[in-house]
This record gives sequence, C-alpha cells and structure tokens, in this order.
Amino acid sequence: MKNNFVELEKYLNISFNNKDLLIQAFCHRSYLNENPDFYLGHNERLEFLGDAVLELVTTDYLFRNYPDKPEGEMTGWRASLVNSNIISDIAREMNFEKFLLLSSGEAKENGKSRKYILADTFEAFIGAVYLDLGYESAKKIIEEKLIKRKLPEIIEKKLYKDPKSLLQEKSQEILSITPTYSVVEEEGPDHQKNFVVGVYFGEDLIAQGKGSSKHEAELKSAEEALKIKKWA
Repeated sequence: MKNNFVELEKYLNISFNNKDLLIQAFCHRSYLNENPDFYLGHNERLEFLGDAVLELVTTDYLFRNYPDKPEGEMTGWRASLVNSNIISDIAREMNFEKFLLLSSGEAKENGKSRKYILADTFEAFIGAVYLDLGYESAKKIIEEKLIKRKLPEIIEKKLYKDPKSLLQEKSQEILSITPTYSVVEEEGPDHQKNFVVGVYFGEDLIAQGKGSSKHEAELKSAEEALKIKKWA
C-alpha cells in the first residue's frame, strides 16, 4: 500500500516524512467497516483540520491580493473556491480517485456520494500536509492547485453568485421581473423524495429543475433558466 502512495507523492512532487498521515487522509470511514483491523483511523479528524487551513489560506490570499474589494464580495469568492464541487474537481485533477480507500460498496458509487468523498479527502490531505510539512507547504498547494487555477474563472463568470441570485439580478435588470418558484411534481417515498420545481417570470414557466430537496431543485431550475435566456 505504501508503494502506491509513493506513486502519488511522485505525481504531486511532494514527500511526506510520515507516510501514514498521507495514507490516513485517503481512508474513508466505510473502508474501516470492512477492514476493522486496519492499522490507521479514518480521515475525518484530518478533514476537520484541513477545512480550517483551507479557509485560512484562501481568506489570507484574497485579503492580500484584492485590497480594494469589500468583505461581502470576497466572502462570495471564498465560498465558491472551497465548495465541494470545486474541490472535488481539483481532487480528481490531482488523481486522488485512484488512491481512495473505500468499502466495496462505496467504490461502486460514482455520483454525488463520490463527489463529497473526494472533497472531504482533499481537505484531509491538506490537513495531513499541514501536520507533516507545515503551513507554507499547505499554502503552496492550495494557492497553486486551487486558487490560481479556479479564481479567475469564478470572478469572470460570476460563479460566486448562486444561480438563483444571478437569475434574479439578470431578470430584474433586463425585464424588471422577479422570478418565482413552485413545486411542479414530487416523486418517491418520504425518506427519498425528489422534487421538480418550475421557475416563472410572472405566469410564464421558463424552466424546470429536479433535485432531492426543494432548494436543490430551485437551483437547478435557475441554472436551466440562465441557459435558456443565454444569461449564463
């Protein structure tokens, strides 16, 4: 197993003093359920630490590099940088998926569950780097792999605004209309419901979105409306 992670170190051009910290960062709780005698714990404590380091480095970078920007705007940028969609993409680009320690059941999953596992693993990895190699090493990885690669796109495409906020801004600016949302359909048992939500301009249905919560479905419908109106 350690040889596998040596391969990851070479790929990332990084060398851990304590290889076990690196391995633990990739160990999901489900793996221990199937391998109770595994000599390391799961990665959730490292994730807790890495989340704090990630937020600090991102906040510090924005504060130092954008001295004229107000707190509210930088807060939006930071939230976009550290959300699970972005950091799971970064984890995939860093080839993390190949090294995940998962139960056989989790290993077969490849949807939303995998995205969150990858995001959590990235945070745990940052926590492990911080403990083993120090703050400056963690900072370098976060800035080079995440901030400098993703922030320009976030700013240019206004990804720091969630789709509902952006749709409302555009519809008010262009049409003087405030969008409204309504559940069109519910399906599935109570513990596993899916919702279809429509977004309307006045009486006109503009788009629909589906999600496992009303909020998620609203965001999806707003995303679709932005595409239809070519405002995205």
